[in-house]
Amino acid sequence: MFEKLFKNSRDKGQHYEQLAKSYLLKQGLSFVQSNYNCRYGEIDLIMREGTCWVFVEVKFRQSQRFGGVLSTLTHTKQQKLKRSIYYYLGAQQLHNVPVRVDFIAIEGKNPPNIQWIKSVF
Repeated sequence: MFEKLFKNSRDKGQHYEQLAKSYLLKQGLSFVQSNYNCRYGEIDLIMREGTCWVFVEVKFRQSQRFGGVLSTLTHTKQQKLKRSIYYYLGAQQLHNVPVRVDFIAIEGKNPPNIQWIKSVF
């Protein structure tokens, strides 16, 4: 039933990214951009907290099975995310700015449990 709310996995991903964005806005961050794509990968959310640029990876899992949502931030995913962030910073000519990489883990459905992990790597 729950899965039928979304036409495809992209719609589902956008739903949870929007949920994460709303959560972070309530925490005082400012929204910059979502779904930034480059040749190295995608950055789900780009936010600001004061002068700090915050790059956010968002993941959803229905349950803790298979290690849960925290197990999805693999070394390979971290490397792709780092390269994408460096590319973004260069493209925007942002040099010597404070940067942080955060992880939003969303598990469950009613209501979803949102974990915000700052400075994940």
